[in-house]
Amino acid sequence: MNVAENLDAINQNIEHACHRSGRKPQDVNIIAVTKYVSTDTAREALQAGIKHIGENRKEGFLEKYNQLNQEVQWHFIGTLQSRKVKEIIDYIDYLHSLDRLSLAKEINKRTSQKVKCFVQVNVSGEESKHGINPDEVLPFIEALKDYENIEVAGLMTMAPHIEDKKVLRTCFQKLRELRDNVREKQFSHAPCSYLSMGMSNDYSIAVEEGATHIRIGTKLVGKEF
Repeated sequence: MNVAENLDAINQNIEHACHRSGRKPQDVNIIAVTKYVSTDTAREALQAGIKHIGENRKEGFLEKYNQLNQEVQWHFIGTLQSRKVKEIIDYIDYLHSLDRLSLAKEINKRTSQKVKCFVQVNVSGEESKHGINPDEVLPFIEALKDYENIEVAGLMTMAPHIEDKKVLRTCFQKLRELRDNVREKQFSHAPCSYLSMGMSNDYSIAVEEGATHIRIGTKLVGKEF
């Protein structure tokens, strides 16, 4: 498994998807999801040209954060328990899983700087997935104005893990429409420019539908444990 070769293939697929949808490849950020690989493999991804690392557990995040000193944008993409906020919040660049006001309150209390957050939306309606319901997005984001240290950078979703491209596309289209609805409100605390959507099995469709951040694990760095 060669991370650099994997990245070349992913970049080619992104270029094709952007060509089909009239987008620019440079507007798509690849987040290497490194939760199943060692720090050495994460370092290999950085050496190949990756600039964004995503982790979903506090322990894995802190381990890699402390060992990788290159210029990295750090993304926490997993569910964040309120009691663990204080341990990581000042080290991450983006949180992809803001889905409740109690978490926003804890973030606001534990940091003195703006934290860029993606609001996680359960577009698919699956009970197994975290995130707020689509019809709650606007009132939820409006309520976040009370937390001065929170900036809503965009919306995030996880599509169903299925092969049906039509269902996947509809899921991504819905998130884009929700993002556009938020942007129309011109909230000062919620520029909501970004869409975090698309993973190893569906990122090409996500890019066609406007993803700005795709979260790639196995197709990029593999799985070691």
